[in-house]
Amino acid sequence: MPDTAKASSHIRLTSHAKGMGSLPIGWGAATPTERGPVVGTTTQRGHRNVIGTHSGSYSVYRALAVAAGALKRDHRADLTNTAPTSLIGPYPQWTDSARIVSLDPWGAMVAEAFGERIGQGYDIRPTIAVTQAHVLLPEVMEAVRAGRLVPDGKLLLPNASAVVTKVAVEPVWWLPGVAERFGTTETELRRTLFEETGGMYPELVTRSDLEIFLPPIGGQTLYIFGNPRDLARPEVTLTARIHDECNGSDVFGSDICTCRPYLTHAIEECIRGAQLPEHGGLGGVGLIAYSRKEGRALGEVTKFLVYNARKRQVGGDSAENYFLRTECVAGVQDMRFQELMPDVFHWLGIQKIHRLVSMSNMKFDAITRSGIEVGTRVEIPPELIPDDAKVEMDAKKAAGYFAAEVPHAEELRQAKGRGLNS
Repeated sequence: MPDTAKASSHIRLTSHAKGMGSLPIGWGAATPTERGPVVGTTTQRGHRNVIGTHSGSYSVYRALAVAAGALKRDHRADLTNTAPTSLIGPYPQWTDSARIVSLDPWGAMVAEAFGERIGQGYDIRPTIAVTQAHVLLPEVMEAVRAGRLVPDGKLLLPNASAVVTKVAVEPVWWLPGVAERFGTTETELRRTLFEETGGMYPELVTRSDLEIFLPPIGGQTLYIFGNPRDLARPEVTLTARIHDECNGSDVFGSDICTCRPYLTHAIEECIRGAQLPEHGGLGGVGLIAYSRKEGRALGEVTKFLVYNARKRQVGGDSAENYFLRTECVAGVQDMRFQELMPDVFHWLGIQKIHRLVSMSNMKFDAITRSGIEVGTRVEIPPELIPDDAKVEMDAKKAAGYFAAEVPHAEELRQAKGRGLNS
């Protein structure tokens, strides 16, 4: 068969109302059976009930592997022994379509929840994975040497590595709910997504019956310090940070921003919070939620262009021109839009964050608007701010990006010394 004929055999019209054998999805249903599985397979197109495919931006690499002959097109994942290492949920928020619109609450337990359908030949894949690991950072090692952290052999080992539960989350968008979050119509959202991706997903405008979209973007990684089940217990002190990716600082230590210092400071706070002494049977738990939103979701190329523009302007870099230069290059100061960010907190069953390691008003407002209570907001200690990052901090303060300054780690240290929760 000619290659063109082989390709055409995989093409299906995108304007028909229903797939052949596709399963309905009832977003927000009370049970996984009623909700139905998310099926983004490309091998049995009649079973598809979503727009897009699994693995987000990595789906492009999958296509390259298939094209190069390194991966069989009909490969099916063997899910033997891949079950989560810790049970998360289900929680009441899972069935509240106003709380979760950007991830699949049942995404970590598809082998269990939809085993019968998998046995019937449906290619159903997890969109969430839960595992365990040790995290070893030089900043945590320094905190141990300085006596700010003390290994307990359980949460923090003698070599200064922290024991964590790691969770990877792929985005799964329920388009009606996403549209409502952003104050637009579903029709407008679909049309804009179609146009701004260069027509990559025609089903956005031809298949109104498909309400689930698997966008080709990065997801989130969660690092949980302590018992994951304690996240859903508002009486257990929770220290948490939502951190948006900054490769240059987080990985390579670039000192033009505070991203890595704030991240590692938050990890130290999470470990200390998780080590809170039990009082009345309670203790603490820590959470880092790491989101793939490089360069305020503008991308690293744009970010580096802005760096050049800031450094080369007459008079040098300044807080007054910090956001102006970003807007000149990108057209907007910040495209992170935190409206979808609280979903992962609701997936974890969180009702209260006692200590939020962030001074961002955007993050705080999004979390509290979603119905989650926030207690103390923890700022980065001034001594951790690199000299080259002070322009950024001054600009954000002047723009009202941050809340008023509040006490930080000292109050927790005092609480720990008293044997009480913060």
